[in-house]
Amino acid sequence: MNKKDIYIKVLVEIGRFLLGIVFMFSGIVKAIDPVGFSIKIGDYLTSFGLGSLDFLSEFAAFNLIAVEFMLGVCMFCGAYRKYTSLLTLLMMAFMTPLTLYLAIFNPVSDCGCFGDAIIISNWETFSKNVVLLIAAIYVYIHNQRQTSFFTPNAYWFVTLYAYLACIAFSFYNYRHLPIKDFRPYKVGVNIPELTEIPEGAPEDEYEFIFVYEKDGVTQDFSLEDYPKDDPSWTFVDTKMELITQGYRPPVEAFNIYNTLEDDVTYEILNNKDGVFLLIAPDLSKANDLKIDEIRTLFDYCLENGLPFYCVTGSGQADIARWEANTGAEYPFLIADKTLLKTIIRSNPGLVLLKEGTILEKWHYNDIPKEDVLIETMLSYLDKEREVLKKDDGLLIANLLTFPLPLLLVWMYDFFCNRRRKKEDK
Repeated sequence: MNKKDIYIKVLVEIGRFLLGIVFMFSGIVKAIDPVGFSIKIGDYLTSFGLGSLDFLSEFAAFNLIAVEFMLGVCMFCGAYRKYTSLLTLLMMAFMTPLTLYLAIFNPVSDCGCFGDAIIISNWETFSKNVVLLIAAIYVYIHNQRQTSFFTPNAYWFVTLYAYLACIAFSFYNYRHLPIKDFRPYKVGVNIPELTEIPEGAPEDEYEFIFVYEKDGVTQDFSLEDYPKDDPSWTFVDTKMELITQGYRPPVEAFNIYNTLEDDVTYEILNNKDGVFLLIAPDLSKANDLKIDEIRTLFDYCLENGLPFYCVTGSGQADIARWEANTGAEYPFLIADKTLLKTIIRSNPGLVLLKEGTILEKWHYNDIPKEDVLIETMLSYLDKEREVLKKDDGLLIANLLTFPLPLLLVWMYDFFCNRRRKKEDK
């Protein structure tokens, strides 16, 4: 092998591992929060005037996540090298112009390519995709120079296992709360602190622009060069342009209103005894699976003087329909749908607050029975709770478990291949 071939081989392997790692990471972080990715797809559809297709968002989210992760695994392992590199190239050839459009026109502020785990600007996303597109082109041209970790006999397993494992992982996080919460409203955080701006934090910097007109033509001037001494120019308007963005707190707005449109945020976030919030962004689509448990909890709170509210983004008609269908007697509060979807990925979901600190969150599938829920609630309210990083442990366990079947198949494939070679001799 001459030097040129060695250089090509090295570049192909670097490009192949780069693509594989990025695609796998991107697929994993989106699989942790498939609801969030489906919301992002809905944002895309709306921005392109295809809001009527929003019902396909969840189906598209699951499959796009799984395909992306599968391509990453196949690229990393060298399975179906020609087809994997072709599909990867086609995906990057589609995504790169799309992210250029997003960067120029900004219809969606965050592309969602890494979910909520890593948020980068649209221009940064486009730059990343240019690098990946170049790598994809090079890997496709020299796809047969990749080193495969498996023989062709095992390619089908690598591909199918990666796809189905990702679907199963996504479905678990869909049926429960994400095992790793990348959003600001994690268990243990204090909401008022999320809205604070630290003393001395950088502030927004603006530039004043003066608009003047002359001979029917308007022109912008800065504070230093506007024609204050030239009467041939006529003043039209003044505007400000943001030059440098200052510090932005994790939560810029958190407001909850009662049905009379009075702001009750302070009362909710400063309650020293604890408050339960049944959060339902959209009551018309809310699941009523655990209505009995919710009703029992409300009765307990009513008897013991603990506040219990349902916070929704729905209107009065949906609230009335929910009350009629479920027999709900608890009071309702109103908040922005996007805020509620960010707080908890469940419709409805249960949140326990004390003095603005999130003590626990439950997906509707995980709301425990009456005795367990009340015992758990009392243990949280009666003493300071040490927030354990149980989500990190569960995530690590899943990530470590995934490669085991691939490793076993690789060992079996390796020894079978050695035996075939011996028999051929």
